[in-house]
Parts: sequence; C-alpha cells; structure tokens
Amino acid sequence: MEEADSRPPLLVLVGPTAVGKTALSLQLAKALGAEIISGDSMQVYRGMDIGTAKLPLEEREGIPHHLIDICEPSETFSAADFQARCTDAIRDIHSRGKLPMIVGGTGLYVEAVCYGYQFQDYGSDETFRKRMSDYAREFGAEALHARLAAVDPETAGRLHPNDERRVIRALEVYETTGKPLSELQSQSRGDAKRSPYKLCLIGLTMDRDRLYERINERVDLMLEQGLVDEVKGLMDKGVPLSSAALQALGYKEIVPYLTGELDYDSAVALLKRDTRHFAKRQLSWFRHMRELEWVDLDSLPKNSDLFKEICGIIAGKFPFDIEYICS
Repeated sequence: MEEADSRPPLLVLVGPTAVGKTALSLQLAKALGAEIISGDSMQVYRGMDIGTAKLPLEEREGIPHHLIDICEPSETFSAADFQARCTDAIRDIHSRGKLPMIVGGTGLYVEAVCYGYQFQDYGSDETFRKRMSDYAREFGAEALHARLAAVDPETAGRLHPNDERRVIRALEVYETTGKPLSELQSQSRGDAKRSPYKLCLIGLTMDRDRLYERINERVDLMLEQGLVDEVKGLMDKGVPLSSAALQALGYKEIVPYLTGELDYDSAVALLKRDTRHFAKRQLSWFRHMRELEWVDLDSLPKNSDLFKEICGIIAGKFPFDIEYICS
C-alpha cells in the first residue's frame, strides 16, 4: 500500500509577464482560502510599484500578500534571501491553516523554494568588480556583456547587457570559481532531490503575438500611471544606478531618458522590446521546470472554463472538493 504524502501543500502559479496571473490568483485565493506570496524579485522593494505591476493594497480584496515591500531599493536581495523569507512565510501560512500560493515570474526564485536549492557562497573579489565596472564605463555595456558571453553564454543569454550589476556578478563568479554561474546553478538544481512540499505547479501561456500585444498595452498603462516619475523619484533619493532596483526591467530603460541619453519615444520602444524579450526568457526557464502543468489561455477564453480547468488540476494534487471550490 502506497504511503500517504504528509508533505505540506504548496500551490505555485507562474507564467510570463502580462499573461494574467494576478487576477487569477485572487480568484483562486478566495476559493481555496489561500494567501499569496509574491514570486517577483523586484516587488520586494519599496517605492517600486508601477514598474513592477505591484497590486495596490486596496485591490487585493482582503487577501494577504507576502514578500512585498520588505526592503529598500538601495539594498540587495538575492535568490537565497528570497528562499529563506519565503520558506518562513510558507511555514507561517500553514500554521494558520491556510494554503500558501506563490505567484510570480522569477523562475530561479520560485524553483529555489520549490526544490530547496542549496546556495553556495561563490566568494567575492571587490578589485575584480571595480575593474569590470571601469571596463563597462570605458567600453560600454555591450562589451562587458560580450565578455560574459565568451565564458558563460547561458547566463549571458538571460541577462540584458544593461544589467551591469548581474553581468559583473556572473563574471566575478567565473573569476573566483573557474566555473560558469549557469553550471553552478545547474548543479544546485541537480542536487535538489524530492521537494519538501507537495507541489501543484501551474504555468499560464498564450499565443505569443497576443502576449506581446498585452505587454505593449501594459507598458503604455505604466507610463500613464507615472512610471517616469517613479524612476525619477528613486534617482532623486540617491538610489545608485548600479543597484538592483534601477537595473530592473522597467527602470533601466527609463534612466537613459532621464539622463538625456535617449529621447522619450526611444526609451518607450526599448522598454517594450526588453519586456518582450524578458517574457521569452521567462517561458524558456519555465519550460524546464519539473512537474509544471501548462494551461493554454487561448484554448479557454471564458474565465469560468479557465477557472474550472485550474481547479481540476489543483483537485488532482490536493484534497479539495472541485465542485465546492468551483461553485
């Protein structure tokens, strides 16, 4: 007789930016008695609301949200930090008899929690880091990115050339360990055995052209809501241009406009392009996630059908009455 699975349940909803995770997560949370944990690497920062599509408090419909606004934009927050804070949040949610649900698009962060990655200290070299920073200033971001592509094409492929902080960190890891960061992260994933949770992983996808149209519309909405002023506010507060905050998607494209390096239309076009590329990288990452069950939104255009499909997947993993939660 098969032994019962006593691991605590964890529901995970992932997908590319602008696919529609937020609205569905609220619907599911209300039906399942769940609390939401943001799986977005940038929503942890205070004052970064518009560019991260952070759901305003008044629109959360009373559903508790965790790991939002927990640190300052000038601070660093790593995947290991997220794993530790998220694990604590999951434990707390379970202790109150609620279902934890991670919702987001930062693949490494989500996987690190789901499979208990063992993060290693790869060391640091401040002298090397400064040398690379000076190199970027002298030869440009593309030249620095090319150096990374030469030793770690996989990591270079998922980092934008303007993401100087992460590009330098990846080069630093190679310098200190002699191994590409992508190889070390792959080893961490490979070392992870059985998940500490009873997982239900759901991925949302849709036609690529339709997704790109939604992305363009989202960027336009962010700009109408005041994205430029939000970025300017961070700069005025002295947040370093090399910080994770101002290297984030939606922020790093606006900075050159504010510093006079790009005109407004060029900055907007760059932001839309970078967001489309980011969505493509997200999909590529999620396709390699174990146990992920994909739901194609194009095949379920009616919200009631989509909700029923999702509920069916969840009921197959967790002991919920599908008729009850779909009512």
